[in-house]
Amino acid sequence: MPKTDDLKKIAKIEFGDIVKSVHNLEYKMRIILIDNSIIDVHLSDSLPGKFGFHWECMKSDGAFYRYDNFPDQALRSISTYPYHFHNGAKQDVVASPFPLDIIDGFRGFLEFVKQKISDINPR
Repeated sequence: MPKTDDLKKIAKIEFGDIVKSVHNLEYKMRIILIDNSIIDVHLSDSLPGKFGFHWECMKSDGAFYRYDNFPDQALRSISTYPYHFHNGAKQDVVASPFPLDIIDGFRGFLEFVKQKISDINPR
């Protein structure tokens, strides 16, 4: 199972163009992005292999995006269950558009965030 430090390295090295800083908090890792929005990363200690990546888009329309694999019985009909993606709002839940592997899924999620930041703040 990947460790928070593995994801921290990916964020800082591979996505340094959008990552301002990364902090380990008590039970999660927090990534501060160049637009001052945040991504919280949870790797469960009690449920091995379970994770959640949650991005708050405070400067745009207040949307949030979360990719996780915590089992929610209400989402059993989703083809990638328990992997699912909250696409802008808690109620807008779709099948995972990201790889199901934690490391590759994290990269995919950060690519998504990078594209969204670029769309919101074109250079």
